Amino acid sequence: MPDLKMPDINNILLAGNLTSDPTFRKTSNGTSVVNFYIASNRRYRDNSGIWRENVCYVGVVAWHKLADTCNEVLKRGNSVLIDGELQSRSWRNDDGTNRNIVEIRARRIQFLDKKSLKDVEEAVIAAAEDQVPALSAADAGQGLSPVAVVSKPDTQKVEPTDFDFGYQDLKL
Repeated sequence: MPDLKMPDINNILLAGNLTSDPTFRKTSNGTSVVNFYIASNRRYRDNSGIWRENVCYVGVVAWHKLADTCNEVLKRGNSVLIDGELQSRSWRNDDGTNRNIVEIRARRIQFLDKKSLKDVEEAVIAAAEDQVPALSAADAGQGLSPVAVVSKPDTQKVEPTDFDFGYQDLKL
């Protein structure tokens, strides 16, 4: 009988609210990275029938363009849906103590606040306007401008950002 191997699965989907503004920095080679914590609440009824709430605080790290977008859009209190994987890190403090942390390395982040969605759309439009080539004389004669060439994304579809999980109307 062949040896059975446990599949390698490391996937997490978690919704919550930011506990503070994200911390943004760049690595020595210029890679963007952002760290923040979210509070994920779970309501349950205890044995005596009383509703209780359990809060789980989880660290999140995002890299590259996702980090840039999080830095521009996210603020304390924003609701997010995180798709990612768990990762652990270890280091030694200046005082010699060893530290360990488990956090979510985000692959995708869905911004659940309406204001955040609007900020993402504006960032996408601004980035697209920067990439629009100069208009020819014929285009200018027809009254076209770079703003007319770049159409504003639909509020319900956030396709250009690659952050859409399909949970825009999720109520937390």
